[in-house]
Amino acid sequence: MDGVHGHWDARFEPVAAAVAEEVSRGTELGASIAVDVDGELVADIWAGFADRAKTLPWQEDTIVNFWSCTKPLTALAALVLIDRGALDPFAPVAAYWPEFGVNGKAGVEVRHLLSHTSGVSGWEVPFDGQDIFDWEKSTTHLARQPTWWEPGTASGYHALNYGHLVGEVIRRITGRALKDFLRDEIAAPLGADVQIGARPEDAPRIAELIAPPPRDLGLDRLPRDHPAVRTFAAFPPGGDSVAVAETQPWRAADIGGANGHGNARGLVQALSPISLGGKANGVQLLSPQTIELIFAEQADGVDQVLFEPLRFGIGFGLPTPASVPAVPDGRVCWWGGWGGSLVVMDTDRRATFAYVMNKMGPGTTGSERTNRYATLIDAALT
Repeated sequence: MDGVHGHWDARFEPVAAAVAEEVSRGTELGASIAVDVDGELVADIWAGFADRAKTLPWQEDTIVNFWSCTKPLTALAALVLIDRGALDPFAPVAAYWPEFGVNGKAGVEVRHLLSHTSGVSGWEVPFDGQDIFDWEKSTTHLARQPTWWEPGTASGYHALNYGHLVGEVIRRITGRALKDFLRDEIAAPLGADVQIGARPEDAPRIAELIAPPPRDLGLDRLPRDHPAVRTFAAFPPGGDSVAVAETQPWRAADIGGANGHGNARGLVQALSPISLGGKANGVQLLSPQTIELIFAEQADGVDQVLFEPLRFGIGFGLPTPASVPAVPDGRVCWWGGWGGSLVVMDTDRRATFAYVMNKMGPGTTGSERTNRYATLIDAALT
């Protein structure tokens, strides 16, 4: 098929054709799609261009900033520690991070951080957005501030600080930075081309981004103390988010909620242990009992930051077919990235699939392209 590269089983031919069509009509610039079933990479597709000028083809090893698809990697890191008995998801965060247990946060549990229900969905202003790059400053600020709603009662998307909250717990336990833990304990053992941030030597293979169309979140019509207004008050750090994402400070930082880099194949390889009962590529990463925790529902309702009906388990979104049609129903967990990236772990069918791109669409929970590809993948897996 012209312009589409990789390999795929015949049943995924419609997926490859859809990618080719989206690229040819310009709705897609460059993209990567991968599907794993029972530990076999049955589709590994890439197409289009890695640069805005359309001079550099998207290659097998092209990577891209996939925004909030970083969060499943951060959650997986926490699950690894839970599986090892080093972290109790039902314990107070302050048991591991004592400074956090002030200003109404003594009752915030680890599971609340993982499920976006902690009441701490962003940085309390005044806060210099550039300090997001400074781990000590940003986590100290989070530890001191109060909650914005009663923890555990509702979700409010932890848009940019998710990795700082979960990552500081991981650092207190292991003595290692979140991105180092991901590299050593997940990416390297599984052979997954994913990382939080991006190494300087990987700069030549990072795809350039095209920002999504402007979207009015209606924040100016909400009270100043609304969780959504507060969450985005320090976002983005220093101006246009997409432009910031192509700077060295962003790539060097440890932002486990937003600055992950990789491709669809890498996301699938890193997260397929969830779909496969805990073991992938010969590595036993999780036990079935730990995977069960993911499906313990923590919130179900309209999210206070994204304003969409969402369900959260411990660390991942759970299916809400009416509002997120890209995610099939069943014993499935998932999350998406700003612009339309998506990773889905389907334990019923022992399948994992992911999509990343560099021409971003609106929203965090999928775009028209996301829905199209996911529908075709679902049909191929049926």
